[in-house]
Amino acid sequence: MPKFLFWNINRHDIAGFVRHVAREADADLLILAECRIKLSKLLETLNDEKPHYHYAWGACRHLLFLTRFPPDQLKPLRESPRVSVRSLTMDPHKSILIAAAHLPSKMNYSDESQFLESVALSRMIDEAEAKVGHYRTVLMGDLNMNPFEPGMIGARGGLHAVMNRRIAMRDNRVVQKKKYKFFYNPMWNHLGDTGAGGTFFFENAEPVCYFWNMFDQVLLRPDLLHRFSPKQVRILTEVRKVPLVDSEGVPDKEMASDHLPVLLELKF
Repeated sequence: MPKFLFWNINRHDIAGFVRHVAREADADLLILAECRIKLSKLLETLNDEKPHYHYAWGACRHLLFLTRFPPDQLKPLRESPRVSVRSLTMDPHKSILIAAAHLPSKMNYSDESQFLESVALSRMIDEAEAKVGHYRTVLMGDLNMNPFEPGMIGARGGLHAVMNRRIAMRDNRVVQKKKYKFFYNPMWNHLGDTGAGGTFFFENAEPVCYFWNMFDQVLLRPDLLHRFSPKQVRILTEVRKVPLVDSEGVPDKEMASDHLPVLLELKF
């Protein structure tokens, strides 16, 4: 069962932490956002015991792909500065799409602008699915939106990601006489006290404050849900018994990053 790990490392020089997280998670694919670590140093650190990870080239400058698969099995299909949609072939007769994104933050973009970014992302995924002729798609990344925002749940242009697996298994729904495919969003299960709380913590003095945000997410098309359990998605809060959160339970941005890593185990 392959494992995919996404982590926004907040421009920190934490090659050692990345190595520990990748090894503890036993990740086959490691996707990093906001990575400013020199590639040669990162690969040397990851592979200090024995060679495991290879750099998988791509034109998306906001994301770095490191894989234990042969890099030519992870082929870019659609890319932009913030999005990479790739075909991963692990079986000669079957492939999946791995879409990864690091969308603009709320500090720089309005809600309306963020929604338009989700429109562009959804279109890129649709184009890649049409090219390969299947809908076995995973989307991972720092989407800088919570699961309940219009860009995440909207059908006409948004990602159409629903919280309920049974609904997602319907495959699509019709809006204004047009069919829109679902994504299933298992990250709803991790909001609040039942999980880590979220992946990003922000507290302000405004009347509306969520505190915990679920910006880093994993979405799956219905075609991948037949053998999927929500337990196959985890938010990592410690690595080798070293916490990635501080004494208040929020991401320790001084020690590691202001985002927590997200791990997906997938059967397909």
